[in-house]
Amino acid sequence: MTRVAVVGAGIMGAAAAWQLTRRGADVTVYEQFELDHARGSSHGRSRIVRLSYPDPEWVRLAVEARKGWGVLERESGRTVLELYGLVEVAAAPEITSAAGLAAEGVEYRFLSEAEARRLGVVMPAGATALLEPSGGIARADLALDAFLAAAKTRGARIHAGTPVEDLEAVDADVVVVTAGSWLGRFFPDLPLKVTRETVAYFRYDGPPPPSVGELDEHRAHALFALHDPLHGLKAGAHHGGAEADPDNTGEPDDATVERVTAWLRERLPAADPKPVAMETCLYTTTPDERFILERRGRIVIGSACSGHGFKFAPLVGARLADLALA
Repeated sequence: MTRVAVVGAGIMGAAAAWQLTRRGADVTVYEQFELDHARGSSHGRSRIVRLSYPDPEWVRLAVEARKGWGVLERESGRTVLELYGLVEVAAAPEITSAAGLAAEGVEYRFLSEAEARRLGVVMPAGATALLEPSGGIARADLALDAFLAAAKTRGARIHAGTPVEDLEAVDADVVVVTAGSWLGRFFPDLPLKVTRETVAYFRYDGPPPPSVGELDEHRAHALFALHDPLHGLKAGAHHGGAEADPDNTGEPDDATVERVTAWLRERLPAADPKPVAMETCLYTTTPDERFILERRGRIVIGSACSGHGFKFAPLVGARLADLALA
């Protein structure tokens, strides 16, 4: 039996531990903080899930990951995805994910202004709105717990409050490093940028709205909103934060909150425009926003998910298990 250590119990480490135990590995997980800490990238109650990407390759990966979420839900008996739909708002149809979705046969349709309003979304004059019915949210906290609980059921040992300083000193056949924003501590050669991002929460009464992503000229979801199970709505600016040291806790950025609030007032006017809470999270980004999944000797690297990785967690966990057990 291959002995595998997983360094970092965020969503990618948890998914890797789950996939490794499903394949019969002897798994030990090390987390430097407590399991439900808010210092990294995996905390909070919700994350957007979507199949929508302009590039068909990413659509294929998202479809594969979605199947993995289904396996986790069946195995754990928990519902971790809530699919209220996703609305992309863009200046023109060609900026949306329509081509990528069409290439992979994923259902979508363009919305009229009136149809978007019925979903609670007000479009700018002349804009385009695309609806992906299979989008929505992942219950982030429930998903993280489900991965770890399923891994523990198969014998994984999870050590919280146990930082790893030297990978070579870890007693295991293979070490999977899912350290998120602390990855550069172990691999200073990797081209990583760590930023502290701000999100705000708003009261939103009534049924949960679809997730909303407003695309910029680079076809990225520059501003976003999604259902929050506690307050009703969560919103933020994608890649809007300043570079940060992950060892510093940091504070929400007031300018980002103002920007997001102004956008939300226009785009989802049913939300109370006064934020009721704010928090931060860390993004660890590569120059091309692709993930780093590679093996170096007995070390497997799985991190730098560039602010859009959560939805791919079951897939990333499987790829890391493949690398670790090759």
